[in-house]
Amino acid sequence: MAKTYRLGRGTRLVNALFQTMTRFGLGASYRHILTVPGRKTGRLHSTPVDIIQVSGQRWLVAGYGPAGWVRNARAAGEVTLSRGRDSRSFEIEEADAPTAVPVLRKYMTEIRVTRAYFDATSDSPDEEVAAELPRHPVFRLIPRGPSSGGIAGRWRTRAGVRWRRVEGALRVQCHRVRGR
Repeated sequence: MAKTYRLGRGTRLVNALFQTMTRFGLGASYRHILTVPGRKTGRLHSTPVDIIQVSGQRWLVAGYGPAGWVRNARAAGEVTLSRGRDSRSFEIEEADAPTAVPVLRKYMTEIRVTRAYFDATSDSPDEEVAAELPRHPVFRLIPRGPSSGGIAGRWRTRAGVRWRRVEGALRVQCHRVRGR
């Protein structure tokens, strides 16, 4: 029986530690800060996530199960990933079973801390690994804008307004900021 993820005081403390380390570019190279607008309020939510690379594509896996960021990402259709000073936006596409099985296998092999949350193992038959998809959705990350990582395509935030330049045009997103 797979373990259930509980967001208690200890988990929040560990998440805050990993989030701070990742903001400074420290820790595991696959760890990023995922930022996504809430599906009801539009308020930005951030959480540390692990990105896996398979066949030259980047994938986002809900290793602890269907957390709030999964529902928000599905509703928004896009996410922002940050690590250190680098921040990039991606469209997301949920993977079907044949595509997701190799990704889940690699995820279970490389990200050991989440193994207890899966019923299947990386050596299980494809059917057992595919049965994990309702609890551990897999998203393909599709880069938005230029992939150069320069100022174009990178979101900047100031006073509750997110902006970026894409192909010379200024794109702006305004979000309600509490306390202002």
